[in-house]
Amino acid sequence: MFTAFRFSRRTGLPAHKSALSLIHSVEALYPRSSFPSAQPLRFAHTQSGSSGFSQPSRARKYARRSAYILLGIGLVYSADRHFNASAITRNARTLWTCLVIALDYKLNFTPEKAHQIPQLQERVAERVYDLLTSNGGLYIKIGQAIGNNAALLPKPLQEKFSRLFDDAPQVPYSVVESVFRQELGRPPAGPDGIFDVFEEQAAASASIAQVHRAKLKTDDGSEQWVAVKVQKPDVSKQVEWDLGAFRAVMWVYENYLFDLPVYFVVDFISDHLRRELDFELEVKNAQRTAQFVASEPRLADRVHIPKVFPSLSTKKVMVAEWIDGVRLSDRRGIGRLMGDSSLDPTPELPHPTADRFPRLRGGAEWVMRTMVELFSAQIFDWGWVHCDPHPGNIIVRPHPRRKGEAQFVLLDHGLYVRLDEGFQQQYARLWKGLLTLDFDVVRSVATEWGIGMPDLFASATLMRPVKFAQSDMPDFDKMDDYERGVAMKERLKGFLTDTDRMPKELIFIGRNMRIVQGNNQFFGSPVNRIRITGYWASRSLVTSHPLTLSARLRALAQHLVFLSVMLSSDVLFWATRARQWLSRLFGYHRSGEGFEEGLERTMRDFAKENFGVDIPENVFQG
Repeated sequence: MFTAFRFSRRTGLPAHKSALSLIHSVEALYPRSSFPSAQPLRFAHTQSGSSGFSQPSRARKYARRSAYILLGIGLVYSADRHFNASAITRNARTLWTCLVIALDYKLNFTPEKAHQIPQLQERVAERVYDLLTSNGGLYIKIGQAIGNNAALLPKPLQEKFSRLFDDAPQVPYSVVESVFRQELGRPPAGPDGIFDVFEEQAAASASIAQVHRAKLKTDDGSEQWVAVKVQKPDVSKQVEWDLGAFRAVMWVYENYLFDLPVYFVVDFISDHLRRELDFELEVKNAQRTAQFVASEPRLADRVHIPKVFPSLSTKKVMVAEWIDGVRLSDRRGIGRLMGDSSLDPTPELPHPTADRFPRLRGGAEWVMRTMVELFSAQIFDWGWVHCDPHPGNIIVRPHPRRKGEAQFVLLDHGLYVRLDEGFQQQYARLWKGLLTLDFDVVRSVATEWGIGMPDLFASATLMRPVKFAQSDMPDFDKMDDYERGVAMKERLKGFLTDTDRMPKELIFIGRNMRIVQGNNQFFGSPVNRIRITGYWASRSLVTSHPLTLSARLRALAQHLVFLSVMLSSDVLFWATRARQWLSRLFGYHRSGEGFEEGLERTMRDFAKENFGVDIPENVFQG
């Protein structure tokens, strides 16, 4: 070819024509058939040490390709970590974990390996827990949602989910300052800062946000301390990736792996988790809840919703009144504050928080009665339900105007669910039917909601066993672990017969109810939660909905009948309280279990009989 180009310069012919002429001349002298078949050139050394033209060795080629792949993976990982909050890495971890779990089940959940199923469940529990805690953020929220409905999961998963707390390391102050500059255009403190004082150390840090204490700048120089909630920057980058992975996993599990109806809740849960990340919406939620509380005479002075500051709040920063008191999660502190000696086993030891306040009246009974009434009003009267009433979101403090009295403070208004009037009436009818043993009403509501097995539905609602009639039950005691798992799966599928008709609000209401029950149990069951809830349900059918005069009179008469029926519940409750008091007096423990403890024990027996599931103690505690 090079000769052809030189020849073209001497003849003046175009280069490509000179080259073609040369090729044709060679072909004329040496036909192609006279050449041996073409062989790939190989890199070879002659005896004299010279080398010819050849391809690189296969090992070198693969090494180079591997290096390129590793370099590419490293670049993607680095870019994902710095610019995308590791969202791709988190998704890859999620999909890999779920794939491993699915394969483990497919290979090992078989009749032949029934004796190995407990080890399989241990492996799965460990992998799920590691995934949730490694990814953090919204994964903690999703895990908590599952954990509050984990009573029918295998015991290893129940135990793992019970250890899943919404706690996380705080992000540095420099990150908090950058969020303030992006959202409000100024730093938290300093000469041009928003606050007079801003404590750089967070007072609390959770999976999606952390809270700092700050002091407002005031014209009169008065001290007004506030709680500043700052969203962690990574969360907004991760949310859609996380919810996308959640959607994909639920779809695959329902359609290809386990054939269980789980996908129907994805949209509802995802939508509400997105709302929880909008702090402007949380400000509006708090204001709306405060209006509802102020409109209810029985709660207006007992319950307080912290004041919020819309002008200082954005989608990622929220400012609210700072509340000083004792959190409900501090059992001993509540006992010391409320003068309840049964909750303060070491009165001789100081308590750093409760001892700063004067002793208040009412004991744990006042706290739990206020809590049950507040959430009953939300469900049956307001149709506006706080979905995360865990003990860390509740503070008890001295009443600011009434000496010696307490005030119940509800925090964290990011997650609410709205109930329409039709659902409220159905849910109130359900509770009233359950407590008056009107099983026709319970069956009717369950059918309207596409729920089979109304006795199981009733038990899940009341959190106590309910049976309508004797029915053929599988004998779980005679089954091995494989047969028990298959039978439980079929019972669950029979429970959710039409997921399109099932109100998705039940997911969060059930969570609310279970946490309230757990809180009552945590304090020794000082109130009859079921009677109080039933009272608000029956009352709402009389007062909270438009009725004709004759219909209202009929509803009032039914309400009076309901109250008389509830006397039997009160007798059982006070008999339990008396036995509890006598047992403490004489040093017995088991015979002195509280009302909620007795319900939990019977629920564990019920789950064992109906689903073959061993539920550990205290699984229902909030």
